[in-house]
Amino acid sequence: MTHDPDQDATADFGFERVGAREKARRVRAVFESVADRYDVMNDVMSFGVHRLWKRWAVELAGLRPGQRVLDLAGGTGDLTALLARRAGTVVLADVNPAMLDRGRARLLDEGVAGNVGYAQADAEHLPFGAHTFDCVTIAFGLRNVTDKEAALREMHRVLRPGGRVVILEFSRPTVAAVRPFYDLYSFRVLPLMGRLIAGDSASYRYLAESIRVHPDQETLKAMMERAGLGRCEYFNLSAGIVAVHRGYRL
Repeated sequence: MTHDPDQDATADFGFERVGAREKARRVRAVFESVADRYDVMNDVMSFGVHRLWKRWAVELAGLRPGQRVLDLAGGTGDLTALLARRAGTVVLADVNPAMLDRGRARLLDEGVAGNVGYAQADAEHLPFGAHTFDCVTIAFGLRNVTDKEAALREMHRVLRPGGRVVILEFSRPTVAAVRPFYDLYSFRVLPLMGRLIAGDSASYRYLAESIRVHPDQETLKAMMERAGLGRCEYFNLSAGIVAVHRGYRL
């Protein structure tokens, strides 16, 4: 009998350490639970600032007409809608069918169609050939991936030479005075909002914990370099609460 190494792999699920497959199952359950209220919660949690963060990420993508973009963990389509105005084709990909369905319905309602495709896809095992995309984006999704290193290698694989990866994600605050207030908000206010608005405090407690165990700015930059990306850099937003990382396939 052959041994399956995946059975032994572990990953962080918030502050817990669980089996890799268990993390994937739990993350799927989190987003199935919050899909219907996800957009409302994003606006409430960030006081609408997430829209500015996403616009900045799209600016850093430096897209040109006719280029092909993969929006990983695209969820309800916020970033895809912005990308579709600048690129030739955008593929919205998400591993969670509930989020993908929500994103497709929302974009169609907003009239974003014609140059947008959809794919249910695992970031660690992308169903696309090498050198397929000019840009790969992922916004607030990398921290939920079980094997982040594998996902970064896949992003590198599907990029064309000269293409770039743009990662928008919560990160480590760079201003010490901000941290205690940020912790209070994350672990007290955020779960309460989740209970009152989405009827689910546990999922938003996990989201707060997942931010704390996600790699900081320098660690993520080093991970991107190990995955083969070059000219890697990052830009801190909102005192480092959020950062945009960018790297290129050279």
